[in-house]
Amino acid sequence: MPTVEELYRNYGILADATETAGQHKDAYQVILDGVKGGAKEKRLAAQFIPKFFKHFPELADSAINAQLDLCEDEDVSIRRQAIKELPQFATGDNLPRVADILTQLLQSDDSAEFNLVNNALLSIFKMDAKGTLGGLFSQILQGEDIVRERAIKFLSTKLKTLPEEVLTKEVEEFILTESKKVLEDVTGEEFVLFMKILSGLKSLQTVSGRQQLVELVAEQADLEQTFNPSDPDCVDRLLQCTRQAVPLFSKNVHSTRFVTYFCEHVLPNLSSLTTPVEGLDIQLEVLKLLAEMSSFCGDMEKLESNLKKLFDKLLEYMPLPPEEAENGENAGNEEPKLQFSYVECLLYSFHQLGRKLPDFLTAKLNAEKLKDFKIRLQYFARGLQVYIRQLRLALQGKTGEALKTEENKIKVVALKITNNINVLIKDLFHIPPSYKSTVTLSWKPVQKADAGQKRANEDTTSSSPPKKAAAGPKRDARQIYNPPSGKYSSNLGSFSYEQRGGFRGGRGRGWGGRGNRSRGRIY
Repeated sequence: MPTVEELYRNYGILADATETAGQHKDAYQVILDGVKGGAKEKRLAAQFIPKFFKHFPELADSAINAQLDLCEDEDVSIRRQAIKELPQFATGDNLPRVADILTQLLQSDDSAEFNLVNNALLSIFKMDAKGTLGGLFSQILQGEDIVRERAIKFLSTKLKTLPEEVLTKEVEEFILTESKKVLEDVTGEEFVLFMKILSGLKSLQTVSGRQQLVELVAEQADLEQTFNPSDPDCVDRLLQCTRQAVPLFSKNVHSTRFVTYFCEHVLPNLSSLTTPVEGLDIQLEVLKLLAEMSSFCGDMEKLESNLKKLFDKLLEYMPLPPEEAENGENAGNEEPKLQFSYVECLLYSFHQLGRKLPDFLTAKLNAEKLKDFKIRLQYFARGLQVYIRQLRLALQGKTGEALKTEENKIKVVALKITNNINVLIKDLFHIPPSYKSTVTLSWKPVQKADAGQKRANEDTTSSSPPKKAAAGPKRDARQIYNPPSGKYSSNLGSFSYEQRGGFRGGRGRGWGGRGNRSRGRIY
């Protein structure tokens, strides 16, 4: 094993030789042997090996292996030095291997070391993005779980920071191709991260690009399968996938396939749905997603049949007025609770799809059913007016900080819900029923669309939305503020597309059902 003095002497020989350093193979071998010495020798070797690496292509494997030994040394300062110098080995055919090594080193729990690995990966990205991605995806597909997890997170956070000259069209196509391989077997969390990665690619922000992403999501959602409402995993996967699809829909990228699936398979089983996410009103969540998608539904094969399913579900939440006794008073029946949040979603969805079959209420329903529906609408509208007056009175004169209290934020959202329902009911009271009014769903913010990413929503009329309410103490999700004639949900703030609460712990790392991985991922 060489001493410090011998390492410096051989370093001098190579440095003095400049471009002819390659003729002094023995001197470089002495430096390589420095990795077998003590701490001082190793630190020197970590600096000297990469400095002259390019002069000895025949010793490339030995040099990289020697540096890799130093990257795994027990002494953290030696590891850091060795990692810092790794990009110098990333030349030609060696680059994917160096990227592979650096990706494996992402498993480090030392924060300084982890940052060095990140910086090293970014530096070789700028040398050869495709080669670096090859190393990253190799580990994502075949590496240990911790390496896979951190490599995916690296891509989801760092890709967007790279300049356009690095992320060329060819590189983005490579990312899409490799991502499709990974998506054959992912967990819910991994799927969300990959959608974040792919939706950020410039080449996928076109109409055809978004359509590709919708098809990827539909494949993950497995819309051909039999829907099992009592299986939390099945329900959770559908909701997670639908949340990823919703921001992609537009007037040019249709939601028809998802809306059809929800109408045919989910709505009829709404009351049977189960979820692994504690505290989530799963029925309201489903209805919100359906409402958002309904704006962008294209031509539907079984439109009348699906509109009928939607209509039947709406009737369940539109009660008939209680029977009156002969003296005009309530005959003792309890006043029905009006579930405004559910009705807003269902009425909006019906209104959107009804535009495609405007004679549904007049030509497709018999006179008795239409009469029954109008009685329900009239009763609901009456309760609605009482509720709207109470809310307006409660909010009258309140501005600024006063509107930011938990109670008032709830009332502001409730007013948006009830106003929306009011507009839609007025449309349906027209003879014949009209579908011309536009409203903004109560949980959706009104904001300017970002170019290429946010599409203009068809809904145009609404008052300014409240800010998202902070999470309050747990209580009945639909009875936080409940005047005599109404009931609505408190989960009415800004609707997030991100994963809510994750997947249940202790059930492996998959959505279940398709497993062929040997490392615990079963979807």
